[in-house]
Amino acid sequence: MSTSPTCTVAEYLGRRLEQLGITHLFGVPGDHLGPFLSTLHEKTTVRWVGTPTEGGAGQAADAFARVKSADADPSLGEQGIGAVAVTYSVGAFNLLNAIGGAFAEYVPLIAINAAPSYEQWLNQQAIGLLTSHMSQRPESNLEVYRQVTVDAQAISNPGLAPTQIDSAITACLSHRRPVYLEVMDDVWAAQCPAPQGRLTGRERPLTAQKQRLLDRAVSACVELIRRYGSPVLWAGEEIDRFRLSDEFEQLVRETRIPFCTTIGAKSVVSEYTPGFSGVYNGKASSPEVAEVFRNAGCRIGLGSWATSKNLGGEQAIGDDWAVAAHEGVHVGASYFPDVQLARFLPALRERLVAEFGDGAFAADYFARAHDAGLPVARSTAAYLASQTGGPYPENLTYDSLFRHLNAFLEAQTGEPPEEHGNPFTVVCDAAFALIGSMNLRMAERASYVAQNSWLSIGYSVGAATGVALGRRHAEKRPMVFVGDGSFQETCQEMSTHVRHGLRPVVFVLDNEAFYGIEQMLVHPCYYAEDTPPSDGAAFYNELHPWRYEKLAEVFGSAKHPMHGFAVRRHDELTTLLQRIADPSDAVNQGPIVVRVQLNRHDYPEALKYKVTENCPPPADTGAEHSRR
Repeated sequence: MSTSPTCTVAEYLGRRLEQLGITHLFGVPGDHLGPFLSTLHEKTTVRWVGTPTEGGAGQAADAFARVKSADADPSLGEQGIGAVAVTYSVGAFNLLNAIGGAFAEYVPLIAINAAPSYEQWLNQQAIGLLTSHMSQRPESNLEVYRQVTVDAQAISNPGLAPTQIDSAITACLSHRRPVYLEVMDDVWAAQCPAPQGRLTGRERPLTAQKQRLLDRAVSACVELIRRYGSPVLWAGEEIDRFRLSDEFEQLVRETRIPFCTTIGAKSVVSEYTPGFSGVYNGKASSPEVAEVFRNAGCRIGLGSWATSKNLGGEQAIGDDWAVAAHEGVHVGASYFPDVQLARFLPALRERLVAEFGDGAFAADYFARAHDAGLPVARSTAAYLASQTGGPYPENLTYDSLFRHLNAFLEAQTGEPPEEHGNPFTVVCDAAFALIGSMNLRMAERASYVAQNSWLSIGYSVGAATGVALGRRHAEKRPMVFVGDGSFQETCQEMSTHVRHGLRPVVFVLDNEAFYGIEQMLVHPCYYAEDTPPSDGAAFYNELHPWRYEKLAEVFGSAKHPMHGFAVRRHDELTTLLQRIADPSDAVNQGPIVVRVQLNRHDYPEALKYKVTENCPPPADTGAEHSRR
């Protein structure tokens, strides 16, 4: 007779979540989920965070995983992973978008779906009897989630539950992508063997053949540098997702190769690290960064996703490029498959230092380009300083707003900046907000969170919940930038901020109730200087105007305060920021929503290339066109 310890399936899953360092489970409750949540509360330290929407819960879990991954202490068993729980079909299908985003962007999440009982499914199969949330396709939820996860399990047999749960979680840790657990209602309270040991990710073994490919990829990259000289590194999303920031920083510090990042890799290391040269985003880069990046001898992408999004309209890379990402290395026209970034980074560093010496590539590419007569700042330091300096116009624009906020963040930064950071983690939404925030200078590693590839509008508001709870111990406040159309998708998630005493500052960029990015993508000539203000706007890009600052009265109360403000001018923003920087000001007791009132024809300067390329000025006027 076996004397091995047992527990319920609900306890088993709860203990596994606890072991992984998951402190908060996000979701929307339902009848099939209730038994698990009660057990979680009574038997574990994992706390339930109910949100108004399943999508918001998924966004919170996504951002929680991102910051926890960056901050994780492996010695404590922390794995940098998030979890979300919903009820079958109606909840699961609402959650699907958030899990799709996590899958596309390599974010490790556990999606838990509480399903009807096994008995109910047998009734459905035998006599067609449906209960709530069921469809005639028993595997409908499972099949859908198989498209956006690396493992999906339906658990109907408590005896198999431990194996299925452990297998899925191991896949999540190994691939750093979402998994799905569908647990039937009558399984939660059933007994199963208790958890044994801890779960960890499984690495691919380094075979002799893979070692040869790795050596060849490193040699090819070194030869690329020998041939073209003056390398620049382009750090990408996979540096963050696979927790390789330390290895990348060591490469930079030992070789002194100047580096840029993609938007999605902003703050993968402190942007005060010597050699940081801005964010390269193709045509949407700062013109000065683009000049420096393109005029380097060769470009080496490390974990960078060379998509049309982070290349800003440029679709191809050339012979003077190397890109290590997606489990392979491209060097010019050569490709080396199954070379892992985690092994490539240290191997490349060791070869470069061995063959060229410590700090051999130290250079200021801005100074070099300036001396060559290119239109750039006289030095890297001068370029970075220009992002905060200079007078502001009277009224706010996208660019002046972010320049003003950059100066504010710099003023909040301790010394040395890369060690002390500032009290905020920036969370940025898609569209103009993402492009506008590109040149914020982030002092602290992993202090910028954005969904750069999936680009689901409204992500940032739910994500702020996960960031705030994931970094509550460090007292980091989310600073959110979100467009008005995006905010209207997920504004109710601010009620979660109020309820849990979180204190994000949410800047809603209100360009007169308009989907600005959609207009730019479909008909950029609307933004051309010679376009009459009332002409050219697509009717479907119109939004209903909201008084966003009044939501503080809807969500807040005397017991749970929230404050709202509207700003149009820089002097109004200055006054508000002074209050936000003052810990004793009552405005900081809860969330803050700020309606930033912008002109409908305004847009981030980084997107001017779309107007210039598509909307040449009329030939008969000879007029020079400058938006500002």
